[in-house]
Amino acid sequence: DRCWGLAEDNPILSIHDVGAGGLSNALPELVHGAGRGGRFDLRKIPNEEPGMSPVQIWCNEAQERYVLAIAPDQLDAFAAICARERCPFAVVGHATADGQLTVVDPYFGNAPVDMNLEVLLGKPPRMRRFVARVRRELPPFELDGVTIAEAAKRVLNLPSVADKTFLITIGDRSVGGLTARDQMVGPWQAPVSDVAVTAMGYETYRGEAFAMGERTPLALVSAEASGRMAIGEALTNVAAACIEKIGDVKLSANWMAAAGHAGEDAALYDTVRAVALELCPALGISIPVGKDSLSMKTAWTDDGARKEVTAPLSLIVSAFAPVADVRRTLTPYMRTDLDDTVLMLIDLGAGRDRLGGSALAQVYGHVGSVAPDVDDAAALKSFFQVIQQLNREGKLIAYHDRSDGGLFVTLCEMMFAGRAGITVDAHPGLSAGGDAANLAALFSEELGAVIQVRIEHADAVRAALAAAGLGSCLHAIGRPNGEDTLSVIAGGKEINAQSRIGLQRVWSATTYQMQRLRDNPECAQQEYDRILDARDPGLHAHLTFDPNEDITAALANTDRADDRRLAGGKDSSLPLRGRGRVGVGLNRPRVAILREQGVNGQMEMAAAFDRSGFTAVDVHMSDIIAGRVSLKDFAGFAACGGFSYGDVLGAGEGWAKSILFNSRARDEFAAFFERGDTFALGVCNGCQMMSNLRELIPGAARWPHFVRNKSEQFEARVALLEVLESPSIFLRGMEGSRIPIAVAHGEGYAEFSDAAAIDAARPLVALRYVDNRGAATETYPSNPNGSPQGITGLTTPDGRYTILMPHPERVFRTVSYSWHPADWGEDGPWLRIFRNARRWVG
Repeated sequence: DRCWGLAEDNPILSIHDVGAGGLSNALPELVHGAGRGGRFDLRKIPNEEPGMSPVQIWCNEAQERYVLAIAPDQLDAFAAICARERCPFAVVGHATADGQLTVVDPYFGNAPVDMNLEVLLGKPPRMRRFVARVRRELPPFELDGVTIAEAAKRVLNLPSVADKTFLITIGDRSVGGLTARDQMVGPWQAPVSDVAVTAMGYETYRGEAFAMGERTPLALVSAEASGRMAIGEALTNVAAACIEKIGDVKLSANWMAAAGHAGEDAALYDTVRAVALELCPALGISIPVGKDSLSMKTAWTDDGARKEVTAPLSLIVSAFAPVADVRRTLTPYMRTDLDDTVLMLIDLGAGRDRLGGSALAQVYGHVGSVAPDVDDAAALKSFFQVIQQLNREGKLIAYHDRSDGGLFVTLCEMMFAGRAGITVDAHPGLSAGGDAANLAALFSEELGAVIQVRIEHADAVRAALAAAGLGSCLHAIGRPNGEDTLSVIAGGKEINAQSRIGLQRVWSATTYQMQRLRDNPECAQQEYDRILDARDPGLHAHLTFDPNEDITAALANTDRADDRRLAGGKDSSLPLRGRGRVGVGLNRPRVAILREQGVNGQMEMAAAFDRSGFTAVDVHMSDIIAGRVSLKDFAGFAACGGFSYGDVLGAGEGWAKSILFNSRARDEFAAFFERGDTFALGVCNGCQMMSNLRELIPGAARWPHFVRNKSEQFEARVALLEVLESPSIFLRGMEGSRIPIAVAHGEGYAEFSDAAAIDAARPLVALRYVDNRGAATETYPSNPNGSPQGITGLTTPDGRYTILMPHPERVFRTVSYSWHPADWGEDGPWLRIFRNARRWVG
C-alpha cells in the first residue's frame, strides 16, 4: 500500500501471491513473466522449521506470502518502508538474462533445481483428449402430495436459501469507509442484498459494483444451462447497481470440473463454448479473467469396496462494473411508508417455470428433468438496460432478483427487509386448482425480478418494458399489505396464507442453530427471538442538531462557494472537490492519524479529519519509537482501529504496552497528555489501546478495560448509539441524539471491576447502545458486545480525550450507511464529532 502510493517512484516492478505450488510456482512465474530467468538461494527463504527438506521449503504452500520484484536501486527505499511498517521480508534471489531457473542450497552445497524455464513454463505440447458426451435420463419431479406450506418450510430451511447472518456479521464490511452497499438491508438489517457497491473515494459518488452467480445444481440436468444461468444470475444481481450500460460489466469465471470422469470433459467443453462463444458475445460482455479447478473428484477404498465422490460441473461467475452513482443502488427493502405501490414480476422465463435443479426439487430428494435456461440473450440484455433506465428515472422503489427458492423466496425476503406482509392476487401462473398446480409458479428459479413501483409510475414502467420487447414478461402480481402476512390468492380463493414472523423464523432457524453452536447461545437466542417482536420499529435516527451545518466554516479562511454548490449533491458526475479541502495550508491544524502494525482503518479516519479542516498526517508507532516523528508537532491524534497485530485477543493492550514499556514512546505520550491544548480520539483497537494508557491520561483512571464480546465472536453490525451529556469536546451539541453507527470489533465489552466502578465512571460515559425504541440495552445484537448499561464511549473530565468502540469515521458520509433516513444529505451526522474537534482547536 505504501509502495503504490509513491506512484512513479513505486519500487515494486511486479507482485505475485503465493498459492498452489508455493514458491516453486510463484518465483518462476514472477521472473518468467518478464522473459527472464532467476537464481534463488533456498536458505534465504524465511523458515521456522529448519528440519524441512529442500523440496518442502521450495514447494510448501504456506499462505499470506507474496513474492516481489524490486528494482535493485530501490531496495534500500523498499527496506525502509518495510522497517516502518514492521513488515518482514527477505531477498531470496535475483533475475537473470539466461532464462535459466537455478535454486541453490548452500547447506548441502548443491543446486536442487537447475533447468530452463521454458521447459517448465513455456508453451506445452497441445493436449488431446478423447471424450464422449453422456446424456442422463432423469425422472421428472412429481409434485403430487407436495403442499405450498410444507414446501415453503423446507425451502426456507435449505442452507443455500436460508438467512446467512451467522456468516455475514463475522466479516468486517465497513473497513475503509467506502462501502455503500453490503448484504444488510433496511432498518431491520435483513441480509438480502445480492450486490456489493463501494465508492471510489471519499469525495465522489462514483463507485464499483460486485455480484456473483452460480447455478451448480442445474449441471446435473444440463451443464450448458447451468453455465448460462450463472451468467444470468450474476447479471440480474449486479443490475441492482446504477451501471451505465451492460458492456461495462466484466466477468471472472471460476470453472470447476471432475476432469476424466465419464462425460465431464465433454460437458465442460460444451459449457465453455455455450458461455464464451455464444452467450457472452450476444450480451456484449467479456470474460477477461478466470481460473479453473479440474480435480473435483475423490476416490478411496473402504473394506475392499471402491467409493468415489464427484462434484457436478460448476461455473462461479463474479461480475464487476463501474457505478455511475452509488446512491442509486436498488435493494429488496420493500417500503410501506409511501403512497400506494404495486409489486411487479418481470418473468424472463416467459411462464415456463422449469423446476430442474431447483431448491424445491432438492428438499424433496429430486433433481428434475428440465432445467431453466437463458432462452433469449436479447431479452436478458434488454432487461438489464431497462432496469438501469427505470433506476435512473427514479421509478423503482425496490428490486430483488428471482434465484434460489424462486418467486416465493423473493417475496419472503422483501417482506423480511420491510417487516410487512404481501398479498399476491394477480399472478397469471396461479390457479385455484390445488397446491401442486401452483408450486412451479412459486418455486421455479427462472431468471427474473420483482420490482416495487408507485401506482402513478406503473404505466410508465409498463411502457418501458414494452419498448424493450419485454411487455409480455411483466405482470403486476400484488402489493404490500398491513397484515404482516404472505397471502397468495388465485381465482378469488386464498390458496396460502402464512405470517411473516413464522416464515422469517423458519428462514433464520439455520443461522440461529449455527450461532448457538459456535457462539454464546444466550446471544444467539436473543437475536432469534427479536423476530418475534412484531412492533420492533427498526433502526431510526433522532438528531438534536443539523448535520448539514458546517460549524467549521468560519475557520477555513477561504471562499467555500464550491462547497455550497455541491452541498446538495445534485450532480453525481462531479467529485466533491473542495469539501473540507479548500484552504489547504490556511489554518489547518495537524492531527496525527496514529496506527500500529496491522491497523487498517487509517484512511477513513484521515478522510474524516481532512473533511473537517485538519491536515491529517500518517504516523506509525515505529515513527515515534524511532524518533522520526514527535507528538509535540500535533494538535491531536486519532488512534485508529482495524486488526492491530492481526486482531489477536488483547491486540489493543499489546499496542499500549509498546508505549508503556518503551521509554521514548512513553515520554512522548506523557508529554502530549500533560499539555493543555491537545485532544485525542481512540476508536476500536485505538479505544482499547487508550484505555490501557489510563496511567498516562489525566482523568482516565475510571475507564474500563475492553475485553472479548459477550457473544464470543467478532461483530460487524450497524447499531444505534445515544449521545449522553458529557464533557467530551467531540460530542458538544449532539446530546440526546440517537444515531446509527458502524460496529466492527471482537473485544468491545467494557469490563468494570464491580457495580461501584460503573457508578464512578458514569459522569464520563459519553455514548451507549440503545435498542430500536431508544432504551439503553444489554440485549444482543442491539448491544453487539454486551457491555453493562450499553456503555461504549467514555471521555475525561475535561473532555479532551474520548474513546469509543464503534466507528464514526466509517460513516461520516451518508452514502456509507447500510441504512439511513431518506432525507439525509452528503454529510452524515457523525461528521459533527470531527468538526467539533476542529472548532475546539480554533
